[in-house]
Amino acid sequence: MAAIQKSILITGCSSGIGYASANTLRQRGWRVFATARQPGDVARLRGEGFESFVLDLADSETIHEAVGQVLSLTQGRLEALFNNGAYGQPGAMEDLSREALRRQFETNLFGTHELTRLLLPVMRRQGGGRVVQNSSILGFVALPYRGAYVATKFALEGLTQAMRLEMQGSGIHFIIMQPGPIDTLFRANARKAFLENIPIATSVHTAKYDRWLREDATEGKSQGLFSLPAQAVVKKVIHALESPRPRLRYGVTFPTHVAAMLQRVLTQRMLEWLLRRWE
Repeated sequence: MAAIQKSILITGCSSGIGYASANTLRQRGWRVFATARQPGDVARLRGEGFESFVLDLADSETIHEAVGQVLSLTQGRLEALFNNGAYGQPGAMEDLSREALRRQFETNLFGTHELTRLLLPVMRRQGGGRVVQNSSILGFVALPYRGAYVATKFALEGLTQAMRLEMQGSGIHFIIMQPGPIDTLFRANARKAFLENIPIATSVHTAKYDRWLREDATEGKSQGLFSLPAQAVVKKVIHALESPRPRLRYGVTFPTHVAAMLQRVLTQRMLEWLLRRWE
């Protein structure tokens, strides 16, 4: 009997880490269901040969529809889920409305959790599976003016650790990716959210915001000296999916490893002094 092809559903595949993961895993023999929020991106992915569906993490209807279509095509099986889709909402917390913060959580946490819950019974029936959560360096350290995104990633990490404990003995592994600066369109999407939701002209932080916008216009998408391509994350995703004993956390990029080390060895006062300068 031929071996069953392993299948994975990935969110946020329009570009960046999701797109790179979808391509690499397909090359490794996985059946990849590459989802995206925009119909135009889904059409492009289908044109590239992917099985692709609209899945907007802020829209429960699209989550249920995508899961239904995937399970129909796999006869009710799914070996893995990569919760990659997310966006960043920059700005000082005092400038962020309740509605803007809610939208950040709807995509980065609530939609991710809803999707995961829909697929856990499938994984339980088949005796196991992998759920990979794409967190961030900002899932364990906070930076100023990144509070909304930080809050969602701290929450995602706590939720994931709790579910990993609850799933002991089920064969279902929960795993956290912790990328640092990665060259993707994430920065461009964050800029869009910033311009839409932050009262730049009337804020007490106007001078800092203006400086950011000037710097962003000259620096482009690069995240800086220690940034890596999306493929650096994909290498860790492969280990998380294919290793018989995946780790709980996979740090990616030099800043992530440094931040984790500094958090262990520095006092809180010293750590905050550094973080205020690492904007």
